[in-house]
Amino acid sequence: MNAKTEIPAVERTQRATRVGVVTSAARQKTIGVTVSYTLVHPKYGKSMRREKTLHAHDEKNEARQGDIVEITECRPLSKTKNWRLLRIVQKAPEQVSHVVAPKAGAGA
Repeated sequence: MNAKTEIPAVERTQRATRVGVVTSAARQKTIGVTVSYTLVHPKYGKSMRREKTLHAHDEKNEARQGDIVEITECRPLSKTKNWRLLRIVQKAPEQVSHVVAPKAGAGA
């Protein structure tokens, strides 16, 4: 190959990543992630807490409500979905749906 036909490798810029909690996992391949952050008021200097709900693409449907996940910015996948799931940082504890009580008089 000569130098004229080679295409130089273009390095991709680092994309934004956020860590948040899954608040909605009811849709197929889509999760709602709430990201909390703080900012300083421009005039008064007070620290303020804010939350933003971002819609992220979950290809394998592996994230569940309550999981702490890391998401990264990507091309627009739909009207509101511009993020995709990178990894699950911490799984939510399993919730017990119902408890079976032992029958009265059974066993000693």
